[in-house]
Amino acid sequence: MMKQPDENISITNSDYMTCNGHQDDLIKTRQDSDNDDAATNTSSTSSINDVSFNNCPNISSSSSSNLNTSSITTTNLNNPNELILSPEISFNIRIQSPGLDIFDLSVTSSELVQEIHQVLMDKEETCHRTCFSLQLDGIILDNFSELKNIDGLKEGSVLKVVEEQYTVREVRIHIRHINELIHACDLNDLYNGTNNYSLCLVNDINNSETSSSASNTDRRKGAETNANDSIVPEYLLPNQKDILLTPLFTTNNKINRLQSLKILSYSGWNPPNGSRKLHGDLMYLKVTTCEEKSFHITACTKGFYVSQTTDEKFLPKPVQPKAIFHSLVDLLNNISPVFKKKFRAIQRKRCTKHPFERIQIPFQIHPWLSPRFEHIMDHFRAEDANINKLGHEDHIPGQVRDWNEELQITKELPKKNLPERLIRERAMFKVHTDFISAAIRGCQAVVDGNIMAINPGEESKVHMYIWNNMFFSLGFDVKDHYKDFGGDAAAHSAPANDLQGVRAINTLDLDGLHTLGTVVVDYRGMRVTAQSIVPGR
Repeated sequence: MMKQPDENISITNSDYMTCNGHQDDLIKTRQDSDNDDAATNTSSTSSINDVSFNNCPNISSSSSSNLNTSSITTTNLNNPNELILSPEISFNIRIQSPGLDIFDLSVTSSELVQEIHQVLMDKEETCHRTCFSLQLDGIILDNFSELKNIDGLKEGSVLKVVEEQYTVREVRIHIRHINELIHACDLNDLYNGTNNYSLCLVNDINNSETSSSASNTDRRKGAETNANDSIVPEYLLPNQKDILLTPLFTTNNKINRLQSLKILSYSGWNPPNGSRKLHGDLMYLKVTTCEEKSFHITACTKGFYVSQTTDEKFLPKPVQPKAIFHSLVDLLNNISPVFKKKFRAIQRKRCTKHPFERIQIPFQIHPWLSPRFEHIMDHFRAEDANINKLGHEDHIPGQVRDWNEELQITKELPKKNLPERLIRERAMFKVHTDFISAAIRGCQAVVDGNIMAINPGEESKVHMYIWNNMFFSLGFDVKDHYKDFGGDAAAHSAPANDLQGVRAINTLDLDGLHTLGTVVVDYRGMRVTAQSIVPGR
């Protein structure tokens, strides 16, 4: 946190600060974050954490071994304002996870406990665990607490991963996460933009996945390959009749798909009846392995087990010998050797990718060109297409978001100092990202005909829609406003210009000046404009 007095402390462009108006009394702030560890372990009478206090009057400094009290405070007796610098401290903690040896994890003092959860859910050895808590000396850590605010957490502290009981929500999250891990190396979701994933060309640029096979081929070809390295492909030569699109695809689409399961889906026996709910049953799954064996799996509060249920008869008792696994992956490893081998290979391949390829991003890239993939069965994809795309979950009473209210409230957040500006920017980014994601789904539903127009009796070009507290309009010249400027072609370009105007006004960031949330989406040859609804009677 930083508080800056009016005259006593000024910050210049050269990353130096002047104390009490003396130009020669400077505090040099640390510029290289790589020296954090060395700086925090160095102590002397004249400097702490690379900040010199030799010639600065009225400055008190304090340091402690506790993470939550490490700070540097600059004060002035005549002015209550003060400058507080709280540098991040890097240190190592130890993670104890069930079934694994204790391993080290590097963290910083400003990280949240939730971020450690995300790291463990991405790590190859622990990625299949979702329902767990982190405990320090038997105390459960709050997911939204910063590490520097946790008493007793220090260098070398051991955080224990404790498996928690499942709920229906946690089971759904776990199954979805496992399904994403199974399809982690499939390119279909990247091209289709499913689950906020986008196509990434980092591996193609680095040639990481094809380097080994290419090198082996080059060795076999020998000097002949070296002689042909400089030959320009024929499709790049001038005056070619056939211009190929296939070179625009990534080379990764030629890699064989790793299939670890035939079918993973919710069972037709869902939901559990009242008596089975009293026994702890939460959900039923059906799995078909690559060995062509079908299993019915019961998800209960303690984990997952294989039941005696078949497609024709419901037998909830577990098969013998009874074994309950907290992770669905552990159960599948036990019943299918092929899954155990293929799933491990998929995760090993996933972890070799660049981190930008493994994370979901708020601003997706939607390519207009895609190779033809084999259409495979995915029950979760079918569920999303038939339910979520219609937006039924957004029409649940009490859960419809007021986008205009959220957009304006985040804009009015205070921005007087750096911490306030950081909080404001994060809140605005979160709301804008959610608004864009919901607008894209709404525009797709409008074009697909899944939302009824508010004026169904008029021509289709004039139709307007309201869904999820958003107003949707189509890019057509409905009232001949652009008759002399190109008609529908001009009306198609106008929303993009309107969007640029809204963006320009937002960059001014003037107090009291508000704009509507606006998103322009091109889908299936149509341009749809989504806007937050203007408040009023």
